[in-house]
Amino acid sequence: MKQDFDVVIAGGGLNGPALGLALADAGMRVAVVDAAPARARASDNFDGRAYALALASVRLLKGIGLWDQLAPTAQPITRVVARQGRGKDISDLGLFFDANEIEEGVLGQMLEDRFLYRALIEAMPQRLTHIPKTQVIGQQADTGGIDVMLSDGRKLRARLLVGADGRRSGVAERAGISRTGWSYDQTALVAALSVEIPHHGTAHQVFLPTGPLAVLPLRDNRASIVWSMTNPQARTIADLPDEAFLEVLAPHIRDIAGEITLAGPRFSYPLGLTLANAYVDERVALIGDAAHGVHPIAGQGLNLGLRDVAALAECLVDAARNGEDIGFATVLDRYQGWRRFDSTSLALGMDSVNTLFSNDNPILRTARGLGMGAVNAVPALRRRFMRQAAGLSTRPMPRLLAGQPL
Repeated sequence: MKQDFDVVIAGGGLNGPALGLALADAGMRVAVVDAAPARARASDNFDGRAYALALASVRLLKGIGLWDQLAPTAQPITRVVARQGRGKDISDLGLFFDANEIEEGVLGQMLEDRFLYRALIEAMPQRLTHIPKTQVIGQQADTGGIDVMLSDGRKLRARLLVGADGRRSGVAERAGISRTGWSYDQTALVAALSVEIPHHGTAHQVFLPTGPLAVLPLRDNRASIVWSMTNPQARTIADLPDEAFLEVLAPHIRDIAGEITLAGPRFSYPLGLTLANAYVDERVALIGDAAHGVHPIAGQGLNLGLRDVAALAECLVDAARNGEDIGFATVLDRYQGWRRFDSTSLALGMDSVNTLFSNDNPILRTARGLGMGAVNAVPALRRRFMRQAAGLSTRPMPRLLAGQPL
């Protein structure tokens, strides 16, 4: 069975469906091949997994018609505090970002995975071809298009195949796109907490010698923590019973959160950097983790992926309107030129910050404190950092990220 599409997207997580909806709304024939839709992610059960969405990412979700239903479930981020910590002591010096200093009045939105995933899953069948419970197992490009083979025996024909299939992208591997990267020898422990002290929308980043600890605000006075540490430490702490885990965590965040209890299950993820050495090949383009897997230190993973979505959608839609073949190298090179430098620079920047802060060198500790204090003391520089974190400094800004229609 062969079906014709403009774009076939391999990957039904978050970035793939977002791209599919954007393209379908612009009149393209789109199929999203969803290897294993984990419908438990769309359940009503709270598990604490959440994303810090930059304002630009929120604009994209508005542009594809999802934000109105998501907004009541989101927690606005009104303040960001980044400081150094050592044991139970947290420095008074640091970066203090307040949303009142920028005209948008909010720095971002915390959104739980279950709500975002459900919105995407429910929207796809109404607006594009959603092919669940199968995966792309083969691809063959030619001058006229690309054949995409599925594990259920179907063959799809498209002008372009997009890999949104994660850090171990099969689309990239079959296209011969190699990767550069390394392990951080760190693991992120993720959990949801109920906290005693009201967070008032404040996101905290505490730089501990063993790795960064983020305490991110959620609705109903809960918080999501992302605690990065060395692999041996993570294994030891991850194996602890819940009460013992809280006893280890509590001293680091007592001044921030007060008394804490677990509000959901605990997760752990190995951390590393992986960058595709090209974002495009013959009738192939990569987005999201398939193009760049980054450290979670600034919560930019999904935001980077949605920047890819906005840029690729704009390149493809504009090309189609100009009568170009959307799978031609000239079109795909525009996308790669737009996104590769930005995402690689940000990924390496986060890598450098993690290396700089994940140690207990007293000289570096002093220099870090002075550096953050100096940035905090200059209002113009502070606002520049805030706008960059909110995704408002991307140049050129894709239309979807600027709140404009495709």
